[in-house]
Amino acid sequence: MISIKSNREIELMRIAGKIVAELFNELERMIKPGVTTSDLDEAAYIFITKNNAKPAFLGYGGFPATICTSVNEVLIHGIPDKSELKEGDIISIDVGAVYEGYFSDAARTYPVGKISEAKSSLLEVTEQSFMEGVKFAKAGNYLGDISAAIGDYLDSKGYFVPEEYTGHGIGRNLHEAPSIPNYGIKGSGVRLKAGMVLAIEPMVLTGSDKTEVAADKWAVIAVDKNLTAHYENTVLISDNGYEILTI
Repeated sequence: MISIKSNREIELMRIAGKIVAELFNELERMIKPGVTTSDLDEAAYIFITKNNAKPAFLGYGGFPATICTSVNEVLIHGIPDKSELKEGDIISIDVGAVYEGYFSDAARTYPVGKISEAKSSLLEVTEQSFMEGVKFAKAGNYLGDISAAIGDYLDSKGYFVPEEYTGHGIGRNLHEAPSIPNYGIKGSGVRLKAGMVLAIEPMVLTGSDKTEVAADKWAVIAVDKNLTAHYENTVLISDNGYEILTI
């Protein structure tokens, strides 16, 4: 069942979303060659807790960190460690905050120093695919309208999405109904209603749609070791359109 949030719940989610949005500004300034992903994780923990919130991911299903740090061929769920970022890498950071029991969730992919034209294009297309999908996040439309717009756009650019990983509803829980695939058929799925809150998150692969889980049981990696990217926001559905809570 898809929950409809009250005005009070929406306001708490706005605060949780703002914390994540401001955290990204902090982390973006830190990202450079020589920084470790555990440095970023520590900074994220301090920032979230100083803002009277809790890290949404820490301990979730046993996840050992505040943020997911996924570098190059790692698509999602990378665990921060002492490895240093290198010039030319790209890093996806996925993070959520819990404020008074309500969740936010968002992801960005960043360049480390100067990156290649191919990597720049991947980052731009991944973000734009979200924008193509969120255009349809409006009461009266269908969930499949969002999914189809994302998938069709990425397909037109020659990129791929994994079938087994999707976006999701969000609220009092990090993952709620509905699942939101990054591919689909227009006019299909549930009808969107004002008060629904969705975590829309294109996950993009450049070589194929095939992934595998690493030995740590968390990191999801492109089987062909080609580049990947991730972009996500928490989005409120309204009668007139949508509101992005994590920007």
